[in-house]
Amino acid sequence: MNIRDFSQWLNEQLNLSEFSSSDASMNGMQVSRRSREISRLALAVDACAEVFQRSADQDADALLVHHGLFWGKPVAVTGGHYQRLSLLLHHDIALFAAHLPLDAHPEVGNNAAIAAALGLKDTEPFGEYHGHMIGCRGNLPRPMTVSEILEQLEWDQEDDVCVLPFGPDRHTSVGIISGGAAKSVQDAIDAGLDLFITGENSHQVYHDCLETGITMIAGGHYRTEVYGLQKLAERIEAETDITTVFVDVPTGL
Repeated sequence: MNIRDFSQWLNEQLNLSEFSSSDASMNGMQVSRRSREISRLALAVDACAEVFQRSADQDADALLVHHGLFWGKPVAVTGGHYQRLSLLLHHDIALFAAHLPLDAHPEVGNNAAIAAALGLKDTEPFGEYHGHMIGCRGNLPRPMTVSEILEQLEWDQEDDVCVLPFGPDRHTSVGIISGGAAKSVQDAIDAGLDLFITGENSHQVYHDCLETGITMIAGGHYRTEVYGLQKLAERIEAETDITTVFVDVPTGL
């Protein structure tokens, strides 16, 4: 697939242009390549040297990440930034990024995919951020304990998953915002939900959860943001002639 055609396809699929004024990330193509064709695409959460090298080892022509290299301000091409760009240019790998658009997408987004993994019903947009609803909320298929929810998501509480267990013994309603959205638990409190799922925990919300009787599960920033990439990979393979590979470089955070 021609690199420009893929760039246009990605823009149309994730509505990248709708986030141009609200997302600091440079969504879309961040680095081009000499060859104009893409036949093998790697997907990963973070733009980092290890991901770039492993993408090259997998013979990827391009890489799509959630956290790209550019965040609204000029960055001098020195130090680690130089090393990362050098790897891409040396191996002729194009780089694409999809930040908030991948969080917010109602079908292949991080939050929609977590909701699907839980089997949520009556889902709807949830959690406003910079003028966009980037999360989702819904009802569990049956009342579930925290342990059952973690088992459903295949998350291990002993593996860097933090739970503030102040809600009911069994939960029915859930709000989800992946990544670093702990403070958005207030949206779940305002909505009267039993449970809020996010990535990173925050000391600042402990007493809010305790005093209002809501459970919060912080599954890890990285862990909650693999879902959309994996769903998007399925769509890319179904709708284009590109093959995909997921490059898993967990941070434990």
